[in-house]
Amino acid sequence: MNQSIVITAVGADRPGIVNELTEVLLNTSLNVEDSRMSVLGGEFAVMLLVTGNTASIDSLKQQQETLAKKLNLHILIKPTSSRSNNDEHINYKITVQGMDNPGIVHKLARYLSQHNINIVNLQTDSSHAPHTGTPMFTVNMLVDIPNEHDVAQLEVDFGALCDELSMDVEFKPAA
Repeated sequence: MNQSIVITAVGADRPGIVNELTEVLLNTSLNVEDSRMSVLGGEFAVMLLVTGNTASIDSLKQQQETLAKKLNLHILIKPTSSRSNNDEHINYKITVQGMDNPGIVHKLARYLSQHNINIVNLQTDSSHAPHTGTPMFTVNMLVDIPNEHDVAQLEVDFGALCDELSMDVEFKPAA
């Protein structure tokens, strides 16, 4: 029976990290089922959902310290279970855009948390507006909204928060 683990790794960015890390997983008979990878500042960060049999996972755990030194990464390995597929919520994509200001992510996350809305995935991006160079900020989220919520009212209320933050918002059902 296959088990699942989450591997998180962070280290100085350089070409070849993904190749080297996935080669170790392949050689240990582990399968990457889901992943998120990004360069943040000068650091490479990766999260991997990996599955395999107990022997393969144990082998990787035994290699963890050696692998971390070899790849020059901080590596965390954590057992996990499958995410429950819950019909008691609706998946929505929310995009928020506007001028960058401190606290945007916190204020959006606080609102969602207060309404028992789970953030499944969140990605932010900073850029500069063409011509003016104004710092701009974009937040893309996938959220699980409990069925008991009135999505139309939630969209209005969340839109009011975004107006206070001088941000534009788009709500749409996830495909």
